[in-house]
Amino acid sequence: MNILVTGGAGFIGSNFVKYMLKNHDYNIINLDLLTYAGNIRNLSEIKSNSRHKFIKGDIGDRDLLEKIFIEHKIQIIINFAAESHVDRSIANPEIFLKTNILGTQALLDVAKNHWNVATNDKNNRKFKQGVKYIQVSTDEVYGTLGKDGYFIEETPLAPNSPYSASKASADMIVRAYHETYGLPINITRCSNNYGPYQFPEKLIPLIINNALRNDTLPIYGDGKQIRDWLHVEDHCRAIDTVLHKGENGEIYNIGGNNEKENIEIVKLILNTLGKSEDLITHVKDRLGHDRRYAIDNSKITTKLGWSPLYTFNEGIKHTIQWYLDNDEWMREILSGEYMKYYEEIYK
Repeated sequence: MNILVTGGAGFIGSNFVKYMLKNHDYNIINLDLLTYAGNIRNLSEIKSNSRHKFIKGDIGDRDLLEKIFIEHKIQIIINFAAESHVDRSIANPEIFLKTNILGTQALLDVAKNHWNVATNDKNNRKFKQGVKYIQVSTDEVYGTLGKDGYFIEETPLAPNSPYSASKASADMIVRAYHETYGLPINITRCSNNYGPYQFPEKLIPLIINNALRNDTLPIYGDGKQIRDWLHVEDHCRAIDTVLHKGENGEIYNIGGNNEKENIEIVKLILNTLGKSEDLITHVKDRLGHDRRYAIDNSKITTKLGWSPLYTFNEGIKHTIQWYLDNDEWMREILSGEYMKYYEEIYK
């Protein structure tokens, strides 16, 4: 099987690529533009793997997508590629609309063009290529919850930031290509991920990094915003499950069953690292900040047999230790050295 993974040098995408190479005998074509959150060093341990090919490029580049599909006979698209940091979307919405909406449409158009198209193998035999498309989305498309209740797949979409609005729009376009053209699709919507290789703008790596350097820890508002936390490896397993077992056209929520207040996580990290809570600094709350996310993952657990393996206590210890063991990776991210590494390796 030949799989095109877009955004495969980012946090979740790179973990997924390595997971799939480890657990399946598939060929992975990895397309990533290497913007601020894409890091080629995330893939250093598989750079010699013959079943992995990295291509630097934009999902909005239709000519490049056509070339990739023809050359590699792509059968599956798994789209991780997205601008994903909420604060950046508030400051500059346009790039989020361009990448997350128009980029998704470009992928869908190329997938549609190659879906069930007769092509030739090396012996000039005709075969149906077939293309399935998986859109990796977020629970943020549902908006915010009160103290009770959970997001289910039928929860109306009510995004509250330019980022989540762009992801909700992409989801609707994916659904439309299924309903209008019959393109085989699935949409997955996950809760907050954490784990190795996460870009340090996100809460957990930000707190770990600042605490290790005794820098202040900026916490939005009262810090009591609640998120459901999902270890990235459990997320990878869930997408793998949807790929192989998901029913055509269906949406699957992926949650870790770990609801935590942000401030609770911050204090847990400080305690683990032996740092003082005096580092905490409360700052003005983010515009349109959703108060609570929580996912009901019963559909994927009952129908497809997936369930999270990591408890949060186990997962956060594993994550903190990874950052302690990989301080050089973090330093290079913060200094921009990883871009120099890309030029040296792939020039």
